[in-house]
Amino acid sequence: MKRICFFLILMFFNFSFMVANESVKELIRNGELKSAINACDEILKHADKKSKDYVIADSLKQIAQRIYIDFSKNEAITDSILNIRIGAFTPEQKTSWENNKWLEYRILDEKKLYFKNAVGNLILRLNQINDSINADSRKLDDFTQFKINYVNNFFSEGYENGKPSQPKNFSIKYTVSLKPNQVPEGETIRCWLPWPKETHLRQGNIKLLNTFPADYKISKANSEQRSIYFEQKTQRNKPTVFTIDFDYTSYAQYFDISKFQIQPYKTNSKLFQKNTAEQLPHIIFTDEIKHLADSLTQNETNPYQIVKNLYYYISNNYIWSSALEYSIIPNIPQYVIENRRGDCGMKTLLFMTLARYKGIPVKWQSGWMMHPNEVNLHDWCEVYYENIGWVPLDMSFGLLDTDNDKIKEFYIKGIDAYRMIVNDNIGSPLSQKKTFLRSEPYDFQRGELEWKGGNLYFNQWNYDMEIIYR
Repeated sequence: MKRICFFLILMFFNFSFMVANESVKELIRNGELKSAINACDEILKHADKKSKDYVIADSLKQIAQRIYIDFSKNEAITDSILNIRIGAFTPEQKTSWENNKWLEYRILDEKKLYFKNAVGNLILRLNQINDSINADSRKLDDFTQFKINYVNNFFSEGYENGKPSQPKNFSIKYTVSLKPNQVPEGETIRCWLPWPKETHLRQGNIKLLNTFPADYKISKANSEQRSIYFEQKTQRNKPTVFTIDFDYTSYAQYFDISKFQIQPYKTNSKLFQKNTAEQLPHIIFTDEIKHLADSLTQNETNPYQIVKNLYYYISNNYIWSSALEYSIIPNIPQYVIENRRGDCGMKTLLFMTLARYKGIPVKWQSGWMMHPNEVNLHDWCEVYYENIGWVPLDMSFGLLDTDNDKIKEFYIKGIDAYRMIVNDNIGSPLSQKKTFLRSEPYDFQRGELEWKGGNLYFNQWNYDMEIIYR
């Protein structure tokens, strides 16, 4: 009888935690973040620290806190920044920018708070409008010109269709530094850093030269998200530093699709089924996705032409912009459609969702872009064509600004050599299991840190890329 009573009590508490966590999600959706955090704290007081309920409550609390970090500027501060960067503006103009979602804000705990990069994104949109009006006198930015020159040189130097070519050699020093006193002295920090994949023809000669600390574990070569793992104890008033030094070689690759005969897909294959499937929470075939994809492709059946139609539409209609952290966006493709903007990964996820719905196998790929003066985190993807194989596609690099179609469309079916591939999927588990919600639950480029008390978010540590071109 006592066992039955204990079981019923346990069932009641588990059900209560489940209901409470669902209520917290609703509070977050409504912008009631303080109430959400308080509710999470109550769950954390009573739930077993090793239980699923504890981890969920901790994750929801982190998401609420992350929203505060991204939406950190009040109206007075935002108006001041607008005056400095844009000049005088009218209330009507500001209202129009907000209604068009060019100046991004949320109502959080009954306060109007703006995205920390809202003004910068507004300026990108206004510049785009100005460029379209003054297209004849528009000057290409340095990076756009670099890409055009690179692709032009790529074709002039010669390549073998579909084969890796024109290698670039890199020496990398990557450092992550946890700020002092983020956790008590003597606690163990668990750290995952990005590590280049060795299973791609476009990447090789990977040589680890040095690490700090000295002990590490590298995940298996076939890991979908490749990492190198460390542990280190904290010291009072000192940063906790993790460093890797390594060399590698990267190759460009280009496919002249017209020289291949694309065959019908083998729809029963594991490759096809995996890479045309929905992948929650972001790759979802909503009615809006279906309508958009169908309207862009109509009765087209050629896989490459479908891809090309989708690529042209996204490139021409959604500008690049600074992004919210992915962990606070419920559905990234939907966000891009509603706001008509997104960063590299957001535009890639929209493309992937549209393409997969149309039965085109496509997989995520990401890591770093290594272009001179443009080193950064970066996302792209690969599209599978039967009888050709996996073909790289960079959605955010877009259509290059030239009348030469071969150069203009390079990134629909090719990629440059300034890359480091870390990931072949989104949201794959790290090789050493992470206990708490990742700072970036889907992509893996900066790294991840945690201790026994929880995740250590991006605002608690810094990262630095040092690149030498060899």
